[in-house]
Amino acid sequence: MIGRVIRHRTNHCRAPTVARQGRRMSITVNEAAGGYRGVFRVREFRAVFAAHLLSVLGVVVAEIALTVLVFRTTGSPLMSALTFALGFLPYALGGTLLAGIADRHPARRVLVGCDLLCAACAAAMVRPGTPVAGLLALRCAMAFVAPLFQGTRNASLADVLGPGDAFVLGRSLMRMVAQSAQLIGFGLGGLLLTVLAPRAAVALTAAGFLCSALLLRFGTRSRPARAARAAATVRTSPPAGLRAVLGDRRLRALTLLFWLPPVFVIAPEALLVPYADGIGAGTAALGVMMCALPVGTIAGELWAGSALGPRARSRLVAPLAAAGLLPLLAYAFRPGVPVVLAALLLAGLAHAYTLGLDQWYVDAVPDALRGRAMTLLSTGLMTLQGVGMALAGLAAEFLPVHVVVAGAGVLGTAVVLGLLAALRSAGPQGGRPKNETGPAAK
Repeated sequence: MIGRVIRHRTNHCRAPTVARQGRRMSITVNEAAGGYRGVFRVREFRAVFAAHLLSVLGVVVAEIALTVLVFRTTGSPLMSALTFALGFLPYALGGTLLAGIADRHPARRVLVGCDLLCAACAAAMVRPGTPVAGLLALRCAMAFVAPLFQGTRNASLADVLGPGDAFVLGRSLMRMVAQSAQLIGFGLGGLLLTVLAPRAAVALTAAGFLCSALLLRFGTRSRPARAARAAATVRTSPPAGLRAVLGDRRLRALTLLFWLPPVFVIAPEALLVPYADGIGAGTAALGVMMCALPVGTIAGELWAGSALGPRARSRLVAPLAAAGLLPLLAYAFRPGVPVVLAALLLAGLAHAYTLGLDQWYVDAVPDALRGRAMTLLSTGLMTLQGVGMALAGLAAEFLPVHVVVAGAGVLGTAVVLGLLAALRSAGPQGGRPKNETGPAAK
């Protein structure tokens, strides 16, 4: 009911009276829904949420189990580390090359197909005779389709929940699950490996992907391909897709506002081990500091999603984004553990600006490009975080760690302020007519 009512707000073909009634009904439903609890009242979303939880936990457990398996097989720390690192390049390639599939084919078919492919890859890893090269190739295959799955799922949330506030809260829940599952998954994976062999743990991952596929197949409704429903024909080649998403000034500024701040906020996480060693912090303090940023992120999203309405979240985008990296300036004084914890928590809390940014983004993306845009958004976010880690490590080879982190705060704040200025100059429509689906439309 929530999804159907909210979608009426974007149907410009309806008579004005019906449109006004739809707007009044959507506001009433959202206010009565009780924030996050209201989102869970949508049956389809419950299936998508459960599938997401299984997938994220499965990937985390698989990464740990594969790392241990490769190390035990080869005895090489390099090969073990490569198991983690191999996820980045295939992810970037998959997101770029496969993005158009998200709009050309029905979302449910794409999601189930990706889950089944990942389940098959995980099942192949379980075979005792699979060589290390085969394990790494299968790991690459899973990473290759991951951005397509994530982008298609994020785009389909607007169909399940409507493109209004329920969509924003649904996206927020997905992010919080990903953050929480990583924290829990690493502990769960380590615990599983005390009672199971690595290949048995990977078998659980295969079962998780199968369960996710079943939930999506039988728990969500079949919808036609998004591009087929569009009023305009959109070119579907990868270059045309990039131009369509990044060619519009407003959409480009919004995309960069998602992509670039994590490049800088990842610096303290990437350098926590050498920083903790430099100030004489023990392993227990290091573990607590590693949890500070994700805990702050989850708390910030919970607060913004449950205590604030859509208008308040929209008003807070600019101030929170502008101030989000300022806590990193505390590193300039080479502080101890308590100050570092406070700085990381504050930086995480400021991440609440993404809820308002989500609404701006889905409003700016034409329906026919939504799957492609969401896939490219996930791809850039993941890839640039890896780039940020590498750049922080490279800078720390020549400068003290505390200087690198403080510098990331200064440079990142300047970048965010520039993006906010570009967003204001682009205007609400980015200079594009409302009925135009993008620069690639013909």
